[in-house]
Amino acid sequence: MKPFKILVIAVIAMAVSAATNAQVTKVTLQASGLTCSMCSNSINRSLKTLGFVEHVNPNIQTSTFEITFKPGSSVDFDALKRKVEDAGFSVANFKATLYFKNVQVNQMQPVTVDDKTFRFLNVTQQLLNGLKEIRLVDKGFISGKEYKRNAALMPAGEKGIYSVTI
Repeated sequence: MKPFKILVIAVIAMAVSAATNAQVTKVTLQASGLTCSMCSNSINRSLKTLGFVEHVNPNIQTSTFEITFKPGSSVDFDALKRKVEDAGFSVANFKATLYFKNVQVNQMQPVTVDDKTFRFLNVTQQLLNGLKEIRLVDKGFISGKEYKRNAALMPAGEKGIYSVTI
């Protein structure tokens, strides 16, 4: 094989592998307990201190924060939640947009995507491809009231596995 062809194949392989590592494209979280723009600013500043966060776009009217990430970085959902809590607030809603490539999901069966394991609730067996938004429904990622209402439907807190819905 000619050296040029080998170089082209190597570059394409690296581009494909980089795309598969960047599974989480954005997170949209809603915080509770905000009363003013200073509250929103506090969360905004706190989230920006995380090394994997590229940009935070706050919406004061809805108390939401759309977060995008640095290319190739590993996104830590728990760290995002902790930063909101460290600012003195709680997470009321947490949605993540992920890129799925031929991921088979079944009710209550753990699935590993990138470096995270998810257990899909209230889902029919299906194959996920492309960008999909999932919602984390574990304690601390939704309101306390909603968690109590749905706790009986969820498995006991398994460390490292996120309960999610589509």
